[in-house]
Amino acid sequence: MVYKYDFLIIGAGVAGMSYALKVARGLREKGVAANGQPRICMICKSSLDEANTSFAQGGVASVTNLKLDNFDKHIADTLIAGDYISDRQAVEQVVRMAPEQIQELVQWGVNFDRKDDGTFDLHREGGHSEFRILHHADDTGAEIQRGLMEAVRACPYIEVKEHHFAVEIITQHHLGVRVTRRSPNIQCYGAYVLNPQEKVDTYLAKCTVMCTGGCGAVYMTTSNPVIATGDGIAMVYRAKGTVADMEFVQFHPTVLHNPNETHPAYLITEAMRGYGGILKLPNGETFMEKYDERLSLAPRDIVARAIDKEMKIHGLDHVCLDVTHKDADETRHHFPNIYQKCRSIGIDITTDYIPVRPAAHYMCGGIKVDLNGQSSIKRLYALGECSCTGLHGGNRLASNSLIEAVVYAETAARHSLDHADLYDWNEQVPEWNDEGTMTNEEKVLITQSVREVNQIMSNYVGIVRSDLRLHRAWDRLDMLYEETERLFKRVKASRDICELRNMINVGYLITRWALERKECRGLHYTTDYPQHAYDKK
Repeated sequence: MVYKYDFLIIGAGVAGMSYALKVARGLREKGVAANGQPRICMICKSSLDEANTSFAQGGVASVTNLKLDNFDKHIADTLIAGDYISDRQAVEQVVRMAPEQIQELVQWGVNFDRKDDGTFDLHREGGHSEFRILHHADDTGAEIQRGLMEAVRACPYIEVKEHHFAVEIITQHHLGVRVTRRSPNIQCYGAYVLNPQEKVDTYLAKCTVMCTGGCGAVYMTTSNPVIATGDGIAMVYRAKGTVADMEFVQFHPTVLHNPNETHPAYLITEAMRGYGGILKLPNGETFMEKYDERLSLAPRDIVARAIDKEMKIHGLDHVCLDVTHKDADETRHHFPNIYQKCRSIGIDITTDYIPVRPAAHYMCGGIKVDLNGQSSIKRLYALGECSCTGLHGGNRLASNSLIEAVVYAETAARHSLDHADLYDWNEQVPEWNDEGTMTNEEKVLITQSVREVNQIMSNYVGIVRSDLRLHRAWDRLDMLYEETERLFKRVKASRDICELRNMINVGYLITRWALERKECRGLHYTTDYPQHAYDKK
């Protein structure tokens, strides 16, 4: 089947849904009627509510209290956290546009906690110099997801297709034209999409928007859902698009240590450390004073490395977060979901330590985009975690990601609305070759290869790296790549084989970028090139 839309969004979450709603608003303002023919299509590989957004507990960073805070402070905090690799233009755009975008989220029905006087109840998190984190209890992402889903489902301009999986984006390559990374005019015409009946359909679009989220599932333990396999980054890389900063994988310092839950591991929000939580060894000893004067409120990369080192020194599989010194009722009020989750495995956080450990959390790099969210491939945009706007640099400042997605959804919506009428659908695109079969033996091989990718990335391309380990990862991934490509050419397209391809591609990119950076910088820490400002403090 061939489908045609003006705007094709691959992925949902806060980025995809914000963009869809903003484009719908623009179409209404232009007087374009829906007339039962949706102009916007959103492809979701699972259900609309399963996205990284819904797992974000902490909140959204924005300057809203001008008596204590200002844009310059937020900009400075972001640049410092990013180890001065961030693109200052991107930082300024996000910080200065944030308050207006917060108001739009509220208009869409998102509820943030407020004080009795009606002002926002602001939190502070590691790396922030002021209280500027808007939140909804300890499930802010889920609240944003809920508000946006209701708005999207009520919008006649938007068609949502759940349980559809994008296999590849369509470029001149699929028309028989040779395309290289130096080709000056690569264009995206839409995507090949696997439907629930396991047939690949052709989706033609004037503008295509990649909102596929992160790639935490390439690691053995991650705060991301199992669907976070780096699909968008891999598809754009295969289409010869530009990616950047792939070595900067953020490991959240504190996920709940529970061997039964690894994809996702349950996140213990950084706001709990902002609230007063103290990191300790299981015997009650503190350790952050050995690593940073900010103690448990140091930026995530420092905290994650400290925990990783303490676990190795003492032969532990976790450390602990202690909030037992805080008022019990206040703790239950601020963190009701964390309280209930821990109770479900026999831990009362008001009297017991919380067992925590680092886990793969957020990709700071991704598909390189400009200030309008446009990639190096014409007619293709990328938003949210799969994109590299330059905001995060070497390390993401806590709670900057959700607001980044909404701000860039705004600039991308404006730009694509202005340019969509200049394009038309490419009717020359061939249909996907759906031949092939998939046996049980091949399914077993795919499952085993996924486990191998997880082990390679966790053991050799994790929090602390070395050239020896990175080269070993490179060699192992190269072998898996060759095996998987041969299999992909032989079998019928399926979500499993496509996700495996994407995981291998993303693992390769992280490893390659890590090998090329000959210094410790931001989230990239290597024992072979240890000298950096971090070590000279």
